[in-house]
Amino acid sequence: MTARTTILSLPREEYVHPGNRACTGCGLGIAYRIGLKALGPDTIVIVPPSCLTVLQGLFPVASTKLPSLNVTFASTAAAATGVLEALKAQGREHTKVVAWAGDGGTADIGIQSLSGACERGDDFLFLCYDNEGYMNTGVQRSGTTPQGAITANTPLKGKMQQKKDVAAIMTAHGIDYVATASAAYPLDLYDKIRKAISLKGVKYIHIHTPCPPGWGYDTRYTVKIGELAVETGYWDLYEVEKGEFRLTGASAGTLKKGTRKPVKEYLQAQSRFRIMSPEQATDVQARVDAKWSTYASGEGC
Repeated sequence: MTARTTILSLPREEYVHPGNRACTGCGLGIAYRIGLKALGPDTIVIVPPSCLTVLQGLFPVASTKLPSLNVTFASTAAAATGVLEALKAQGREHTKVVAWAGDGGTADIGIQSLSGACERGDDFLFLCYDNEGYMNTGVQRSGTTPQGAITANTPLKGKMQQKKDVAAIMTAHGIDYVATASAAYPLDLYDKIRKAISLKGVKYIHIHTPCPPGWGYDTRYTVKIGELAVETGYWDLYEVEKGEFRLTGASAGTLKKGTRKPVKEYLQAQSRFRIMSPEQATDVQARVDAKWSTYASGEGC
């Protein structure tokens, strides 16, 4: 079994300059910094319109040190395929191609090209950082916005539909590696990226990424909010490797100890859920409990 990464064993090299255009307390900034450390210098990053485009900035003052290709919303995975083929023609098949897209560019606008890449078996890593809305353009709902959350276009009753489970959709494609992660648990994310890039074909990691302005909490609490999501079981850390499901990190520990916190602690910490009724909150808790009962019984995701 591979040893888990610790803060002392992380690579010292930084691939993101310290100055960037991210919001204060941005969860993406944590995930991106650690993710690039896991990927290393021989990497090309494919990025659609998103908060990451803002964080990176534009040449010649881009904050990312690695080569990055900005593409359209719908074409992220297709562009990754094209870059792979260009590298192959140059004999550079050792260079890693990695797509970094938000939930809008993954769960909604970009899902068709991603699904096609999975069907073809193209060899790249797709990372979705999920801040649960179109935050860059004013906090509109996306397919992964959770039910009950207030957004700019669901202002009165909150979003009525359930959050889209993209990781489950990707698992259904039968690819060799699908995982969930959280910006609040960067070492778990680091290890999953390292494992993913050791495998062939499309690999997919879905990263829960707290967003202070979009979710409505003080900027200093980004890590705390991310931890609460995992501690309550609202967000699970897991991986599906060649069809085998297992909880990882803090989620595995929670299952073993049976120490899940009430989901209301997570919901009440964010103003986006302020109009959620007690009955709705009870329903959320019931769905989380039902999901975790399958874990306890060994049925998996």
